Formats: sequence, structure tokens, C-alpha cells
Amino acid sequence: MDEIDALEAERRNLLALAYRMLGTVADAEDAVQETYLRWYRLTGAEREQIANPAAWLTRVAGRVCLDHLGSARARRERYVGEWLPEPVPGESAIAASVPVDPLDRVSLDESVSVALMVVLESLTPAERVAFVLHDIFAVPFAEIAETVGRTPDATRQLASQARRRIRERRAGAASREAHDAVARAFAEATATGDLAALIGVLDPDVVLRADGGGKISAARRPVFGADRVARFLLGLPHLEPAATIEPTRTPEGLAFLVRLHGRADSVISVDVAGDRIVAVYMVRNPDKLTLWR
Repeated sequence: MDEIDALEAERRNLLALAYRMLGTVADAEDAVQETYLRWYRLTGAEREQIANPAAWLTRVAGRVCLDHLGSARARRERYVGEWLPEPVPGESAIAASVPVDPLDRVSLDESVSVALMVVLESLTPAERVAFVLHDIFAVPFAEIAETVGRTPDATRQLASQARRRIRERRAGAASREAHDAVARAFAEATATGDLAALIGVLDPDVVLRADGGGKISAARRPVFGADRVARFLLGLPHLEPAATIEPTRTPEGLAFLVRLHGRADSVISVDVAGDRIVAVYMVRNPDKLTLWR
């Protein structure tokens, strides 16, 4: 394998990494492209000084993502309605394992669940980069320190803070089996229009968030409470009578793909704690359904 082939072989890993940091496929692809551009801008002498090109690419991708995250808040302020991470199919390359050994704290597929990606959005950019690189991709702290511009000890603290916040936010999260059982009950109640049954699988403080990005109709503000969320969901079929709902596999378990006239219209996923749904996520922004077409 020549140098170019070896470098290109890293593209899938870098895309998986960048997605976990940035939350959308388009942003991840842009970050990976910028990473390769920086490599090819190096002189031949500079490249010869790099003992491990794959590690160099990972560090640079992390830096590119860190810069992107630093300006993300301003971009989100201009976003129309709620912003949600892009959902990915369970069989997608981004969700699939990559050839590294992740730590036990979070598996590669779980790390792209919408629920966890939402939590990652609450971290500081440096915390998110340190957590993704170390806890998911097992990059040593000494290397991460070069990416975030901190000492190894400070970088270790960043990852620890991120880990603690994630554990607090994800405490009580259901197992995959329990999640799918509740999701099936949710789907049945929604399909039959059974308001009482639907309220029964929703946590009293459930919140529904929908992301249309201003490009397609969606609730621009969160919907709170079991009764309101249930009535909102049961009203959707009347708005789009031609829509069909298909159970689908995502990294977090069972979710639902809504098709309209044969095209992917939205992906609905649920976050389950115990035996109740605590959050419903609806992504309708067509720019975030690229892997569902």
C-alpha cells in the first residue's frame, strides 16, 4: 500500500471521529477534507518528519473540530428552531466499529446515539474533543494535549469532567432490550391513536424536540409534558395522511423512519429511562437525512 492509499484508508476513521465531535455528516466531511488539505500542504521534508501519519491526521482532525466547535454557538443562534444531531442508520459506516479498541466507558455504536450526542452538545468544545478522542477512540492524553493546547494533566481533567457530566445526564438510561420494548409500545399506541396508552409510556416530564432547520415544518420550540407530547404526536397523521412509518435500527436501538411519497421525511427516536420515554427527537431537516436516502 503506497502513501496515498494508506492515508485514504484513514478517511473512514476520521469521519467517524469528526461526526462524534460535530454532530452532522456534512460538518464531519468538511472537517476531514480540511484535515487532508493540511497534510497535502506540507512539504516533502515536513512529511518525512512525521513518524505516524495516522496519528498526525487524528490530531489535526481534532484541532479542526475544536475550532469548528468554538464558533458553533454563534451559528446555532442563527438556526431556525431546535438544533438536533443528525441521526445515523445502525448499519452506517459512521456507526460501525473502527479498527481501534475503544475503552469500556462507551461503545462506538452507543456514542452516536441521538440521546448521547445531545448530551455531548452540553460540553465545552475542549471537553468534547478530549472525551471523544480518549474515551471513544483511545487516543493517549499526551497526544490529545497537543490538539487542545493543554497539558496532559489538564487534558485528563477535561475528559474526567466530561465523563462525569455524561454519567449524570445519562443516569438511569434503559438497556437496549428495555429501550426497544418501550419503543414498540410507543409505536403501537401512536399507530392506534390510543391516547391513554401513549401517555402511559411517556414520562410525566417528557420533552419532544423537532428539527426542521427552517426548511420544513417542525415545532420550533420544545413540547413539554406527557399529555401535550401525546396529543402532538397523535395529531401528526392528520397533517400528512400519506406518510408511512417504518421501524428502523439506529445505534441506540429501535427508532422510526417516516416516509412521505417514498422519500425519507423524518427520523423519530426516543430516549428511555427505566420503563418510560423521557425524550422524543424528531429530525426533519432534509440536510440531516442524507444517510437515509
